[in-house]
Amino acid sequence: MTSMTAKRRESATGYLWSQAWLTGFILFAVVPIIVSLYLGFTDWNGVQTPQWVGLQNYREIFRDPLFWQSSRVTLVFALLYLPASIVIGFAMALLMNQKLRGISVFRTIYYLPSVLSGVAVAVLWGFVFNREFGVLNWIIGLFGIAPISWLNDPFWVLPAMVIMQLWGVGASVIIYLGGLQGIPTELYEVARLDGANWWRTLRAVTLPMMSPVFLLQIVVGIIGTLQIFTQAYVITSGGPNYGTYFFSLNIFNTAFQQFRFGYASALSWVLFLGIAAMTAVVFLSSKRWVYYAGGRGQR
Repeated sequence: MTSMTAKRRESATGYLWSQAWLTGFILFAVVPIIVSLYLGFTDWNGVQTPQWVGLQNYREIFRDPLFWQSSRVTLVFALLYLPASIVIGFAMALLMNQKLRGISVFRTIYYLPSVLSGVAVAVLWGFVFNREFGVLNWIIGLFGIAPISWLNDPFWVLPAMVIMQLWGVGASVIIYLGGLQGIPTELYEVARLDGANWWRTLRAVTLPMMSPVFLLQIVVGIIGTLQIFTQAYVITSGGPNYGTYFFSLNIFNTAFQQFRFGYASALSWVLFLGIAAMTAVVFLSSKRWVYYAGGRGQR
């Protein structure tokens, strides 16, 4: 009886301490999600009473040229950035995993950019990409390359955004580093005894053991990359020629410049469903290439 009472007190204490988080989660996450789902079927300017329009917003989406432009720009950016971030982040983690004197200092330096404010980083890179006095054009000028209008040329503005985003890859490096340090050293010892070289060990031991980490990074990368907003809003405002008109920027402009909150809510749900579909594809395909302790594709 005393044991049951103690368990109930422990449970009650846990529920009590979780109330603050639970209340905030309901008020600032669950309620807005439900409200946006309703608003997606209405015409609302933020002031007057929402007018029910059914599926009209969703039918209009697929006839909207800005929807297709923002979708194309966002997908191209994701295809450029996500593979590069995975390769560069993992390569940097391999370097940071070496047992060298002062390596912790380099780990800190590489991680620092990821904790800076997105607006501050965007403003900083705006100076870096400046055609007249930007440091990037100065560097390529040393090799005889003519200055590039990074932020004013529709061809170069998206690669510029990719370079800017890759600067904060240090956050993923920490995740990869944790995965590398979690690989049993016995596997490397066995590979060494079998005469495997560095490349063979990487393919046969490191990459399979790191596959769950790659799965995590791909899923998180898809969710974050398809919602990119700050850099384009601060530096280019979606230009030039809608070259950086990302999907999230389209939602923002629709809601807070055109005051079409119902249509913006419908756009938000299309983005959510797109992210969910891509994430589902990644999880379904993971059975073929992700290795867990119990075997391939087994959790």
